Amino acid sequence: MSRVTLRGWGRTTPGVATVRHASNESEITATLESSRALIARGLGRSYGDAAQVSGGTVLVSDISDVGPVDDEGVLDIGAGASLDQLLTQCIPQGWFLPVTPGTRQVTIGGAIAADVHGKNHHLDGSFARHVLEMRIVTPSGPATISPDLDGELFWATMGGMGLTGVVSSVTLKLLKIETDKVLVDTQRFSNLDEVMSEMTSGDENFRYSVAWVDCMTRGANMGRAVLTRGDHARANDVSPASLRAPAPARLTVPFDAPSGLLNRFTVQAFNEAWFRSSPRRQLAKPESISSFFHPLDGIRNWNRLYGRRGFVQYQFCVPEESSDTVRHAIEHLSSSGVASFLAVLKRFGPANPGPLSFPLPGWTLALDLPVGPASLPQLLDDLDEMIVSAGGRIYLAKDARLSPEKMRAMYPKLDAFLEVKNRVDPEHQLTSDLARRLDLVGA
Repeated sequence: MSRVTLRGWGRTTPGVATVRHASNESEITATLESSRALIARGLGRSYGDAAQVSGGTVLVSDISDVGPVDDEGVLDIGAGASLDQLLTQCIPQGWFLPVTPGTRQVTIGGAIAADVHGKNHHLDGSFARHVLEMRIVTPSGPATISPDLDGELFWATMGGMGLTGVVSSVTLKLLKIETDKVLVDTQRFSNLDEVMSEMTSGDENFRYSVAWVDCMTRGANMGRAVLTRGDHARANDVSPASLRAPAPARLTVPFDAPSGLLNRFTVQAFNEAWFRSSPRRQLAKPESISSFFHPLDGIRNWNRLYGRRGFVQYQFCVPEESSDTVRHAIEHLSSSGVASFLAVLKRFGPANPGPLSFPLPGWTLALDLPVGPASLPQLLDDLDEMIVSAGGRIYLAKDARLSPEKMRAMYPKLDAFLEVKNRVDPEHQLTSDLARRLDLVGA
């Protein structure tokens, strides 16, 4: 047990807390009983202040056993295990995650707390859709929950940012694969309208789809993009057909980059080089699972490239009928002078019943914005207004500065979530810096 300064992956909002570890449900229960304010933490990949509680207790689960996979692809896994651990064990056996975010360095518990999504949400939904049941320790006691067994608590936990209890173990359904390769189609588009039109008409033909968007261009080339789509290669698609575990990171960012290194000029130069180096059209190119799904995992501590001041990742989604909001947001960003080093566009399919689950049918855009420009706070406030007006929301796992008023406007099922939280946490022990900021502690 120790007092530690914790930050999210964006490194913008530090908080000091007592960190304790638990290796079983009894230890989780004992820590809950002795803590007035507690939140669970995995590998610290939420970008803002979701996995820290200033002055309170941060609980790290050491329950990380990865069970055997049965013939149907079902396994039991500890919530403290990482997606990297799971894939290292399961890919050689011919199984893959049904949904993976852009990094393997996330725990199973963190994937549930954020109800993570991937490049296949338009077909396969979010992580919650593939969880059969789980064990959770709440201040009211431990329980086994599923969509059919206390479904209200199950769905409040999916995307609930750890505020309904500490997940200890999960029963998960995996996806069968024949190789460790993905066959990828790549296309280059000169503007945003072209790539969105292609995604609307063609994404249903691919399990995975994502577009890199240049948010620094204007005029006729505003939002030029590189679209990559694909599916898992079968054994007869590649030679030799292999099932190898992901390789560990080979590069490390050893120190903080100088503040301001990623500015509009350096980002414009990078974007130009990236766009020009991408093929105009390339079909069925084999890529490794690691390079297609988790390219940044090849670089340890890549967040240090943004310097000591850190960065904000702003991710929003809007319904299909508000697709113009994506254009308006990129127009506003490109005219603001704020550089976005990475901008990723995807389509979402149907939502799930989780009151705080992020995805809704339509579009999502994620932006990496270095802290520093004086115009950044106003830009983010303007984007909030734009998203609320469009009936959209921002992703809590990446948030560091949303207001409680905007939170309530973006998540209309918030009261339903709070009802469940009050039932299982009547003394409001489960909290975080994010929960305090957004009035999610309970009432």
